[in-house]
Amino acid sequence: MFVRGVYLPRHRVSMARQWSEGHSTSILCVGASPGPEGLLASGSEGGEVTVWSQEGTVVGRLALPGEEDSTSVVFSPAAPSQLYVSHGDAVSVLDPRNLKGPVEEFQGAGGEEINCLALNETGSALAVADDSGTVRVLELPGGKVCRTLRRHTNICSSVAFRPHRPNNLVSVGLDMQVMLWGLQKTRPLWTLNLQDVAEEEDDHQQRPGQLFNPPLAHCVSAASCGNILGCAAEDGRVHLMRIGGGSKLEQQGAVKAHSQGASQAHFISFLSHPYWLVTGGNDSHVALWDLSKHPVVTPEGKIQVKAPQRRKGKNKAKRKEQSQDKAKTPPKAEGEKEEAEEEAAAAGVEETTEKSGPKLSISHGDKVNWLCPAVLKGEPSVVVADQSSSLTVYSLS
Repeated sequence: MFVRGVYLPRHRVSMARQWSEGHSTSILCVGASPGPEGLLASGSEGGEVTVWSQEGTVVGRLALPGEEDSTSVVFSPAAPSQLYVSHGDAVSVLDPRNLKGPVEEFQGAGGEEINCLALNETGSALAVADDSGTVRVLELPGGKVCRTLRRHTNICSSVAFRPHRPNNLVSVGLDMQVMLWGLQKTRPLWTLNLQDVAEEEDDHQQRPGQLFNPPLAHCVSAASCGNILGCAAEDGRVHLMRIGGGSKLEQQGAVKAHSQGASQAHFISFLSHPYWLVTGGNDSHVALWDLSKHPVVTPEGKIQVKAPQRRKGKNKAKRKEQSQDKAKTPPKAEGEKEEAEEEAAAAGVEETTEKSGPKLSISHGDKVNWLCPAVLKGEPSVVVADQSSSLTVYSLS
């Protein structure tokens, strides 16, 4: 049946799974180790860290000294036995299979409280984003600061390395700026002001008396091709960028993803192409998007299902056209649409029929703190952290 433009399927898929008893406080972050048998980790308020099996069994728990919030957890892609956790202005290195205490500590890795950690693909560099707006890059092993990047004028909320470009880093902040850095220099290669982009959009769409939240940037993600960036912002949009040859910003645009602030956006590397994106917001929804035909991703409607993995100069993250084209997320193939409609569930999982809508929309029921895409026992999934002390797992298959 159809209700307000949303197709409600007649049969259910598996219900959401709850992972509980791992924390006593609100979970703030989740990370997944690469590989089919990889563990997961979560961090919560008060310095708690919990390691989980793929079935949701608690493998280990640890309370970090100082009881400061665990704000980010990342596994090393090069060494699954290394888990990096930020708490306060420090980073602890843990052995996820033997949580007896930090193996190594990088005290003062952040100038103020750290909000986000990111590792490059080789595990040789750790980026640390903090409340002062600074991004520090630490050499691994050892934790020596090799770059200090100061351009944000407010909290730096999120940071990510570009796949296939180990010396390229993107940072976003509550100053509404997106910055791409080349680590050879201490000034950004380019900066995009999301407020300018949003004002341009809103001029076209605003109704009299309507107010928009400013696009404070909360989370940034890079697609596995390395050329498309997505940034979740307080205006409810996910702002998209395509990076071209010479690391230039080629095109930008946006998807109106949430009715309130978008807190999370993560590209998914294990589905049919690199341009699947999962988002979460303060509207308590989690959504799955197929951006493969979006004008920022595929200029002039050229459909690319498989992304080139290492070619330079391939069009993929251009921001400007899409600012004007934002709402025109491209139509989906009929076969895909029918298949997704069949798979969606009435238990809070819907598939919208609008061309610009998500493939899957999940009414989660609580504000989203963090999303972590993961393959769990062979099943494509997303792990959701919210205001509670439990994790929720939804299937994306």
